[in-house]
Amino acid sequence: MGLLKTALRAVTWWNGQTLNTQLFTWRKGVKVGEDGQGNIFYKTHDDARRWVIFNGEAEASRIDPEWHGWLHRTWDEPPTDKPLPHKSWEKPHQENLTGTALAYAPSGSIRRTEPKSRDDYEAWTPE
Repeated sequence: MGLLKTALRAVTWWNGQTLNTQLFTWRKGVKVGEDGQGNIFYKTHDDARRWVIFNGEAEASRIDPEWHGWLHRTWDEPPTDKPLPHKSWEKPHQENLTGTALAYAPSGSIRRTEPKSRDDYEAWTPE
């Protein structure tokens, strides 16, 4: 199983970091910090590149907004050095739930376990 996992890492990025990314991180990466989900953030010594090694599935919506801003150079300081102030009304980060059982389904949707009765719909019947 170990050989198969290594072979998958050589050609796929969604199973974790590829071998090239692991080698680049080992050679040039400086660990900047880690978020609450276990994703680890790196930069090069000259800060020319910034990247993340995901803890689990590589899903962009699993990155906290603070780290997203740092990765995309919205601000220079990482959240470990200069945490962002949070408003009392802000909710904790939630990953994209599209395609999961927890995805939003409006009332009347066939995906709801107990669909609301449809008063605005009248089924067509042939004459």
